[in-house]
Amino acid sequence: MEKERLYELRELLKRYAYEYYTLDRPTVPDSEYDALFRELEELESKYPEEYDPDSPTQRVGYEVLDAFKKVTHARPMMSLGDIFSYEELKDWINKIEKVYGKIKYCVEYKIDGLAMCLTYRNGRLVMGATRGNGIEGEDVTSNIKTIRSIPRSIPYNDEYEIRGEVYMPKASFLRLNEERRAEGQEEFANPRNAAAGSMRQLDANVAAKRGLDGFWYHVPNDPNSDTHHGSLEFAKSLGFKVNESYVLLDDVDDIYDHILKTIARRDDLPYEIDGMVIKVDDYAIQEELGFTSRVPRWAIAYKFPPEEVKTTVEDIFITVGRTGKCTPNAKLKSVKIQGSNVSYATLHNEDFIKDKDIRIGDSVIVRKAGDIIPEVVRVIKEDRKDESVAFSFPDTCPVCGAKIYRFEDEADHYCLNADCPAKVTETIIHFASRSCMDIEGLGEKSVERFYEEGILTSLEDIYTLHLKKDAILALDKFGLKSYENLMEAIEASKTRDLSLLICGLGIRQVGIKAAKILATHFGTMDDLMAAGVEDLEKIKDIGPITALGIYDYFKDEHNIKLIKALKDFGLNMRSDLKETSDSTSIFSGKTCVLTGTLLKYSRTEATKLLESLGAKVSGSVSKKTDYVIYGQEAGSKLNKANELGIKTLSEEEFMEMIEDGDK
Repeated sequence: MEKERLYELRELLKRYAYEYYTLDRPTVPDSEYDALFRELEELESKYPEEYDPDSPTQRVGYEVLDAFKKVTHARPMMSLGDIFSYEELKDWINKIEKVYGKIKYCVEYKIDGLAMCLTYRNGRLVMGATRGNGIEGEDVTSNIKTIRSIPRSIPYNDEYEIRGEVYMPKASFLRLNEERRAEGQEEFANPRNAAAGSMRQLDANVAAKRGLDGFWYHVPNDPNSDTHHGSLEFAKSLGFKVNESYVLLDDVDDIYDHILKTIARRDDLPYEIDGMVIKVDDYAIQEELGFTSRVPRWAIAYKFPPEEVKTTVEDIFITVGRTGKCTPNAKLKSVKIQGSNVSYATLHNEDFIKDKDIRIGDSVIVRKAGDIIPEVVRVIKEDRKDESVAFSFPDTCPVCGAKIYRFEDEADHYCLNADCPAKVTETIIHFASRSCMDIEGLGEKSVERFYEEGILTSLEDIYTLHLKKDAILALDKFGLKSYENLMEAIEASKTRDLSLLICGLGIRQVGIKAAKILATHFGTMDDLMAAGVEDLEKIKDIGPITALGIYDYFKDEHNIKLIKALKDFGLNMRSDLKETSDSTSIFSGKTCVLTGTLLKYSRTEATKLLESLGAKVSGSVSKKTDYVIYGQEAGSKLNKANELGIKTLSEEEFMEMIEDGDK
């Protein structure tokens, strides 16, 4: 009788879980489910010979992997072409209907998550893989099994492949970031990044705690239906969570009207969507339309425009950057845009404020430029009140009080005081940043703190910090390990390529691209410093204004002394970069991190090899990292890369990519 009860509980709990996680329609309270779950655990403990990997109790306690295996997709997982307007939508549909006449389209939400492929054999889930590059993905089956809405077994004996999107619901995202804040960890930028980081956890127990979910929307070469919507219904009958918001429409105006209505209610959804997907419903027509080299001709993604919201300008203030550039910013009444609170927006320069006539107290429309940087789109002048205040650009630096200048033919104002505290700290922060000398431990807060304490007041001081050990250790929350890590990072910065040093100096209009061009062309700091304006102007991509700025920088007595001091401290003043402007290397322009013990190369040799391929080698993993290349005994950097969803390469894979011509 007890064994019969065991079997009964398994089926019962599977049904309850399906109703709760897939249908979102629970039929029993959580307390009853929990009680039945505990009863099943007790019976399974009593009868271990009745072990079943598909039992509801087996969704806890997951495997910890060393690394993800690569998976070649049976059929390429292609992305979709994008459109952004009614005109583009109409043009796409007209091209299809010129051949096929009036046909039906399945219109679905474009879930903002991580594309995934599931494979079942003999009714059992055998593989969950990321999209990867479309041809090859990563085996994340252990993590996929932690998502409760995904069935581990289905009533279907032939091989079955289904594709969809793993996402993080808004509620899970808010809870996760709240936990990370409490633990002092960096918060995830958005639910999609959080989902990607969670799916690429080597420890599936971590993924299991993240509250992930999934919608499934595509069955390649489905033998069970003649239409796309028929496949969705069949998938639903097998137990898959299908987003039931899809509609069948045959008119472009009806499709566009549905898109507009969805945009209006997207904030009310419990998950993020960033557009709509329109698919030809008939599989026979899909097959005839086929694919281009990268996208299907039978489907298109209508991407939503950036969200715009109304708020109030409470103040306008100036910040001073490393070059002395004085940038006006708006302090806004806090407002939520695309899931995050926005309280500030850049106003760029004096002309921007005048052209848009932005005043303190104005009601304005704000959006995230590129979905990232808040910007003021326009002023709602009909809401303007009499007490609104026009902004006058100051004559003096708000930090040091020195006179500020606006150069001819430029829109920006600058503080020219070399000792301005804002310039000094921003210059040090820039010099130590990942895109320049990559000195981990000298971030914004540390630099400002060291400056306030008189420990770090110039670039040169970075290389004397080893003499100030006692003063640093006396600071609150700065322990011996942090100090030792900082010293190691400073010492490592001395070996960086000349291009990174040039970029780190903060020469006006010289970013990493121009710095690489200069380092490649001249090869040494001495040759660069000796160059005349005409020599600089002859270099491709170095214009006359930039050339004059470079020449002036290296003729300034203060800067000459700085370069000499850095030489004396042992910084590398040469470049091994080769001409890479026409490089087809996959590493060109990418940021790479090396971790673990490499067998073929020393760390220095691997760094030089990557830099010769046009890559920038960083000492720490961040959201800006493109590749993490790992050897034996790789540790926290590899784990962080997996958490952030960054591409990882074993040493063997790295060598194969180089030997294959980086294609």
